[in-house]
Amino acid sequence: MSYLEGVYWDLDGTIANTELEAHLPAFNRSFEALGTGWYWDKKTYIDLLKINGGKNRIAFYASLKNQIFTQEFIAKIHLEKQKHYLSLLKDGAVTLKDGVSRLINELKIRGVRQFIVTSSSRIQVTLLVDLLFGDENPFEFFISSEDVDLHKPHPLPYLKAMTLSGIKPFNSIVFEDSIPGVKSSISAKIPTICVKSNIPTYFDKDIPLKSLVSSLGNDKENTKVIIGPLLNGNYITYEYLVKFLGNC
Repeated sequence: MSYLEGVYWDLDGTIANTELEAHLPAFNRSFEALGTGWYWDKKTYIDLLKINGGKNRIAFYASLKNQIFTQEFIAKIHLEKQKHYLSLLKDGAVTLKDGVSRLINELKIRGVRQFIVTSSSRIQVTLLVDLLFGDENPFEFFISSEDVDLHKPHPLPYLKAMTLSGIKPFNSIVFEDSIPGVKSSISAKIPTICVKSNIPTYFDKDIPLKSLVSSLGNDKENTKVIIGPLLNGNYITYEYLVKFLGNC
């Protein structure tokens, strides 16, 4: 029976726009602190987001620049980056996206269990969730980068989350924003709603999207459904999610 029991949220770009607001400046501050001579502008960083994981991006960019960085130095850059990222979060660089708080609270009232599945590190997830939700944290658990050996777009993060929650795929919905994330959740056979972030993303025909929306929406900003069932109201609600699940 396809009733909604669990919702798995991606974090960066889905719950909050963090890439340009905090991750990018944190990378650049780490490059300056460690004397790499690098600076990533917005376009460069958006291109690098095709590579999943901060350490992988650093290694990939080093290869593009024909520079040889040891794994130890890459880890040092990434650790420095995390320090600056956490500082930016504490300074209020990141806020919840439109409609996230509203829908999370609605799901909580309805008794729908909620989780986070992300490629971010556990320390980043913990601090960001604490800052955004405080004592009202609605998530039962996180799957972070340390919790799996294979990351998105591999299905393992979502498969592990389903195993831990005990919820079947046909009773679940995923919220994602990126191509690696959508590939991961679809490969895990979980119905997925893709919510656009502020990072331009172009989904090709090989990705069988059943839902793509402009935002979750609220009283000030209506949701635009690009792919998927029509809205009865102005934004994504529990009732809409049940309708979407029934169509999957």
